[in-house]
Amino acid sequence: MVPGKKDCVFKKGIGRLKNSESLVMEKEEQLNDRLIAVNRVAKVVKGGRRFGFNALVAVGDAAGSVGLGMGKANDVSEAIRKAIENAKRNCVHVSIIDGTIPHPVIGRFGAGKVVLRPAGQGTGVIAGGPVRAVLELAGVHNILTKCIGTTNAHNVAKATLQGLIDLRSYNEFRRLRGLPVAQVHSEEAPKEQEQEQMSTTAEEHKKEG
Repeated sequence: MVPGKKDCVFKKGIGRLKNSESLVMEKEEQLNDRLIAVNRVAKVVKGGRRFGFNALVAVGDAAGSVGLGMGKANDVSEAIRKAIENAKRNCVHVSIIDGTIPHPVIGRFGAGKVVLRPAGQGTGVIAGGPVRAVLELAGVHNILTKCIGTTNAHNVAKATLQGLIDLRSYNEFRRLRGLPVAQVHSEEAPKEQEQEQMSTTAEEHKKEG
């Protein structure tokens, strides 16, 4: 074995590890966080009560990546810090098309149920509280929502995230059904074909006349 070769290989591996860590750091810097709820909890012990805090935080890059996390600590700031770290580790990618969702969906978690429906341009995010926080951080700009059942912030936020995870794009549906994936899918294509057919029929009538 060539002297120093093992050291070279080890150094190359460390270099790749550092590059991957830098990419992860850059990705985490692009994430925005939003505090959804802070609760104070009490544990009864022999000498009295011991108070603590738990925080629910959502993070996202407004481009399809979003995550939820919860942290517990004796201090509010420490609980929020833990929640942010947990949310960054649990980030998922969701399907968003033209600032809205591709199809209606119902997200469920525990006793929470959230109905999500796509909306046209200019509608805005018709939602409140935890649902709005998750949707805006995911990058949704136009949507209609309705919360059914519990209004607990944890269940509502997790139900919203579950609904976004259940979304599938047009090409994903075709892939699941074993059909060839369409390169371009646009609603304007059938309209253009109809216009071309109408123009050709009009020209034929003129020639016959």
